[in-house]
Amino acid sequence: MSKLKGLLLTEGMHGMISQVEGLAKSLEIDYIHQKVELNLFSKLLTPKLTPISNLFFKKFNVPDIDLIISCGRKSVIPSLYLKKNSKKKLINIHIQDPKVSLKNFDYIIAPEHDSLNGQNVINSKGALHYLTYKEIEDNHDYLKKQINHNKQQILLVLGGPNKYYNYDKKSIQLIFENLQSLAKKYDLQIILIPSMRTPISTIEHACDFFGEENIIIKNVDKKAYLSALSIAKFVVVTCDSTSMISEAALTGKPIYVAQIIAKRDDFRFRQFRDLFTKLNIIRKLEDKLEVWNYEKLDETNRVANIIKKKI
Repeated sequence: MSKLKGLLLTEGMHGMISQVEGLAKSLEIDYIHQKVELNLFSKLLTPKLTPISNLFFKKFNVPDIDLIISCGRKSVIPSLYLKKNSKKKLINIHIQDPKVSLKNFDYIIAPEHDSLNGQNVINSKGALHYLTYKEIEDNHDYLKKQINHNKQQILLVLGGPNKYYNYDKKSIQLIFENLQSLAKKYDLQIILIPSMRTPISTIEHACDFFGEENIIIKNVDKKAYLSALSIAKFVVVTCDSTSMISEAALTGKPIYVAQIIAKRDDFRFRQFRDLFTKLNIIRKLEDKLEVWNYEKLDETNRVANIIKKKI
């Protein structure tokens, strides 16, 4: 049987790409990715107020497809337009709350902490992503030459500023000082991995602060990220990234969340962290480290298997 052909629609942000590609890989479909760009006027409208028309987004070539996986507000109208105007019966799946009638989609995948419910809604614990446990293990040796084999490692994964959190110098300094103190207390080597949102100034400060005895990855490097997830005994992730916390939960390792003061109401982030705390996956980064166990979280494959059975 030939594979289904899929079109992935996102706004081009890494977290969204990770979710749609992760689901597409788990569904075992052939796919291409299309970044959606809205026209100037439609950027001011919510999906609920936007007519289902190709006048509201920049046109792109649409291949022969059987399935659409979309993520993010900008991708809602293109997904609905393509489904409505297709000569075949397209399956459309949207990740996150589309902010339109849920009936417009065959399946909607929404984080459990968003409290979105409906007959076609599949709830996930945290964010879907494109990492696999096999990928993590396969890249174990990538950082092997750089690590201190006389120590165990603690990994810090940095997010970056968004509309909820600033990466001000004071917040970052407090995280760095806390991590340095823990590394000395437990005789650990620090591995720092930046993300696409991490400011260059933060990475430069990390290089100066932690010194050459620790490993500071200066650029976005997926292999280094995977290797560090495999090598580290403890994982620390900044609170601004639900996707990277969800990715780390695939390892089954202790995950600590480094807090940054919110500049606006971060209710959804707190709901997510409350859920992961109840699942015994995360704890707040404080002045001690412990090892605990929880069931490795692989929501992407779990959700994909539900959809596979339905289609």
